[in-house]
Formats: sequence, C-alpha cells, structure tokens
Amino acid sequence: MTGTDGAPGDPAATDCVEALWAAPTAFRADLFKDRVVLVSGGGSGIGRAIALLFARLGAKLAICGRTPGKLEKVAAFCASRGVKILTQPTDIRQPEQIETLLARIDAELGPLNIVVNNAGGQFPQPAIDFSHKGWNAVINNNLNGTWYMMQAAARYWRDHQRPGNIVNIVAPMARGMPGVAHTVAARAGVVGAMNTVAIEWAPLGIRVNCLEPGLTATEGLSIYPAAAQQEFPRANLFKRPATPLEVAEAAVFLASPAASFITGITLPVDGGYRLWGELWTAGRPDYFKFPAE
Repeated sequence: MTGTDGAPGDPAATDCVEALWAAPTAFRADLFKDRVVLVSGGGSGIGRAIALLFARLGAKLAICGRTPGKLEKVAAFCASRGVKILTQPTDIRQPEQIETLLARIDAELGPLNIVVNNAGGQFPQPAIDFSHKGWNAVINNNLNGTWYMMQAAARYWRDHQRPGNIVNIVAPMARGMPGVAHTVAARAGVVGAMNTVAIEWAPLGIRVNCLEPGLTATEGLSIYPAAAQQEFPRANLFKRPATPLEVAEAAVFLASPAASFITGITLPVDGGYRLWGELWTAGRPDYFKFPAE
C-alpha cells in the first residue's frame, strides 16, 4: 500500500514493539507521570500501541486481556526498557473479574485515573449468515464488556470521590461496514451509551469520549479474506491504513489535559473514510463490481 507520512514501510507503521517505542511522539516524556492508566486489550494491535505510548509518557500502567502470553510479552518488553507494568488476564464479559482488576490496580498502583476500553473482536461474514452464537459473542464482548468496564470505573471514581477519564475505541459506523454488522451494532451501542453517560457522569467529574479508528495496520487485518485485503487501499483518502501510533496518539490526546474541556465526542481517525472510501471486510459482492473490475 502507498501513502503519505507514516505509510506502511515506515517503522512506526508496524506492530513491532521496538519501532513503536522508538518512534517520535508529539507528547512530552513525563505527561502522565504519576497517573494510573488501564488499557484493555493491551496485549496486541491498537491496544498494545496505546499501552506502550502511555508507558513511554510516564504512566503507571495496567493492561488486561484474555491471553496471558500476549500481556506478558508486553510487560517483558517494557521491563527491558526500565518500565514496570501491571498485567492481569481479564474477561471483560465477567463484571466480577473487572472488579477484581480495579481493586488490584488501586492496591498496587494507586488511584485509577484513566481507562482506555480497547478490548474487542469480530469476524468478517455476510450478516445474513451470522449464527445466533456468533452475533451474541461479538455483542457480548464489544458492547457488554465495554459497558461493564465503563460502569465499574465510574462507580470506582464515584465511591472514591475522584474525577475520571474514559476513552472507548470503537469502529466507523455512520456509513455502515459490510461484513461486520455485529461489531458496527455493538460499537454504535457504545457511542450511544457514551453520549448519555457523558451527561450523567459530568457532575462526578468524569469525561467520556470515543475514538473511531478506520483501517489500521495491525496483525488483526490477517483475519480478513484476501479479496478484502486487496481492496484496502480504497479504504480512505490517503489510500493506506492508519499506523498503530497514529491511533495511539489520538487516544492519548483524549486522555490528556489538552482535552480537559472535551467530553461526549466521537473522534474519527480514519483518513477521511467518512467522506470517501470503500471497506468491504468480507470482500466486495459481485453486485457492487463494475464491468472493468
């Protein structure tokens, strides 16, 4: 794929932890000193890039996910750079596991300040072929799990009489996304909840925002069929995927003091996909192909 600054081929465009750690950032090195940050799904992809950037910027970091090995690899890398992070395998679909996680963070790192809800997953398939089990799995993970994290964090901050900050990672939905209707529905639910609780939780000093990455160059792209991957350059105005660092920098901005007067928004980081682009995650149906193609 081709593109402008940060295009794949540049070190910062990869999921390589060394490249992510070394890549230039717009933020000062101590921006999150003494701030306690939790990133779900922090063992791979976008979540890992966000976690590494917070670690670089001085945060007391915790990451969670369902695969212990992935979390441990991130922790080992950070330790090699002199940064200790807390890891805990957690199924965000289980509220009691979230409560245990928050209690451990409070005990070992101190009062929680920021939660980045990145954990989620989906599989590409025409919606008409979804099984009930497949639909429910994605909804339960991407909507219910995110909500359980949001609510648990808000209750923690309310009970401790502390302000808080939530950043939810969602997906482009205004134009639909053929092939992943389940995750579009789930993420739309997250945005709807965010729009409401940003109002309800403002008196508690809690900011809540969503970040909406478009196509992003992580290992997660491998789940999509070859026919879909061949068309990825058509996905936005820059004709390339976002780099993990580009998404991470936007997440850090929403969590930073620079966004202290921002709540209840959904920030697209999509290369203009909302204006132009096609993203057929399960491949383009014959009906939408032109004769020349």
